[in-house]
Order: sequence, then C-alpha cells, then structure tokens
Amino acid sequence: MLEISTHVSIPDNEIDLSAIRAQGAGGQNVNKVSTAIHLRFDIKASSLPDFYKERLLQLSDQRITKDGVIVIKAQEARSQEANREEALTRLQELIKSVAIVRKKRRPTRPTLSSKKKRLEGKTRRGTVKSLRGRVVGDG
Repeated sequence: MLEISTHVSIPDNEIDLSAIRAQGAGGQNVNKVSTAIHLRFDIKASSLPDFYKERLLQLSDQRITKDGVIVIKAQEARSQEANREEALTRLQELIKSVAIVRKKRRPTRPTLSSKKKRLEGKTRRGTVKSLRGRVVGDG
C-alpha cells in the first residue's frame, strides 16, 4: 500500500514492478544481477480519485505515456530493494505534486511614489553622465 495522503492510497496490485538489468558501468554485478527496477502504473485503471487522474493526465511529463501509463526506471543503487524504494518514492512524489493547487497570480501595479523615485533616479543619473562631457574652455 503506497500512501499518497491521509485519504488517498494506492494498493500494491495496481503498481507493476519488474526487475531488469541496469545499464552503464558496474562490472560483473551489472552483467549478472537484475538490480534495476521498472515501475509501471496505469492512471486510468487505478483507484485514484478522478481529481488526481485528470491532473496526472494533463501533465506534460516524459514519464507518462500517451496511453496514460507512468513508467519509472530506478537504477541508481546497487541493490534491488533500494531501487524499488526509490521508484515508489518517485511515483509518490509525482502523484503528490498534482494535488497541490497553486494560487492564481494577481497582477500588481507599481505605486505612484515608486514611479516618482525611479524617474528621479533616472534624471539624477542623466545629469551625472551629462557632466562627464568635454569641458568647453576659455580659449
């Protein structure tokens, strides 16, 4: 059972975990032992509430296929159990991320005093620069 929040959890039978051989350097261990974990989670066939399903399917994440299946590959650790935990943690974080409803941004306008201060600063800077010009001498 994977806990998402106090009210939402995913049963283990909805998460498909399979052990595969890891890629990259690692010597004999990589060639002999299947330590990497391939996690597959079908969003549409899951028991998640509709709110989570809709938000997950709208996400433009490369881990979500067109069919609505989340595919996560964990192969950082040398042990299969550590990779299993890593894959489940990543799935949990992905699902939790869609539950956060962001506040709508209300555009603000600069105050009158901040506008005046900005223009005075520009005028002062322009005066300093104009005084740097060539001095016209007496002759």
